[in-house]
Amino acid sequence: MENLMEAEVLFNVENSVGIITLNRPKTLNALTMNMIKKMRQTFTDWMTDDDIKAVIIKGAGDRAFCAGGDVRAVRQALIDYKGVENPKLAQDFFYEEYILNHQIHNSNKPYIALIDRVCMGGGVGLSVHGSFRIATERTLVGMPETTIGLFPDVGGAWFLSRLPGEMGTYLALTGQPVHASDCFSLGIATHLVASSSLDEVEGNILKLEPQNISFKTIDDLLKKYSIAVRETPVVDLRPQIDACFAEESIERIIDNLEKQDNEFGRQSLESLKSKSPTSLKVTLEQIRRGAKAKDFGETMTMEYRMSQHFAKGKDFPEGVRALLVDKDHQPNWTPKLLSDVSDEEVMNYFKPVAWRELKFF
Repeated sequence: MENLMEAEVLFNVENSVGIITLNRPKTLNALTMNMIKKMRQTFTDWMTDDDIKAVIIKGAGDRAFCAGGDVRAVRQALIDYKGVENPKLAQDFFYEEYILNHQIHNSNKPYIALIDRVCMGGGVGLSVHGSFRIATERTLVGMPETTIGLFPDVGGAWFLSRLPGEMGTYLALTGQPVHASDCFSLGIATHLVASSSLDEVEGNILKLEPQNISFKTIDDLLKKYSIAVRETPVVDLRPQIDACFAEESIERIIDNLEKQDNEFGRQSLESLKSKSPTSLKVTLEQIRRGAKAKDFGETMTMEYRMSQHFAKGKDFPEGVRALLVDKDHQPNWTPKLLSDVSDEEVMNYFKPVAWRELKFF
């Protein structure tokens, strides 16, 4: 039997509340295939168990809620099985993860994510789709996938495209992380509490009489711990962001930024020029399609197709190498120029893949 202290994810039920603890603190609770599968199965069981009234998810340790998916393992599988069109791990990792995201989004029970400290990529997928997203003054949330030659997945097409104005487009393309007050102001977090109160908040949720647990009682409880919103440096940039990012091409966005002649314009340009040109163009199309999607499942079907096309490409394994393996921060993108990424190539990322479709009925 797996040692509890060594288990990558812990499950507990207390007073009719299911508790998920991501238990890889040394890796900032990065998600493995094993963790995703276990969470998906447990979540399925809890959603159909009348004795479970709510779910809490949190991260072990004092450094992160969840730093994202273990993309290094996916990259290694692509290297180990070079010549095989999308090895099984590359197929299954995203498939299982996106089903879990869909389960969270459609949960009929209160789902409470305690988002303390770092929350990136896959960690956002475990939190932002739930009914209660609790940030603290230490929270830092980001979708940095264009930095590793990927795209903001785990439902990014859905939630980013629904942020105010062009904020989601900006966050998707630049990977700009946001702190607690920005998270709350944008709606990424539903509640803002002091980190020193987090244990007390959890404890009081667990003290609720099972028959009294509801979306309203939990919301009322959380409101008692709310702290004031402080500086919102990213939200304050919305006029410039809306003016620059409301375009249908990356080239036009860059033209707009070059005309800014201010720190925002310079930093945004520097950020975009470091990203994978393919990722930028495909991500912009993803966000625009996400805004038109009829439901969450439609965006997850699209993102699974995208994940498989990116896994076949060169930029994703190269981006992971540069940022997370060798850490030289010098990715060799293919192609290197935006002008070499054709519209036809962009559209290919949205085509069905031969081996599997992810569909929700």
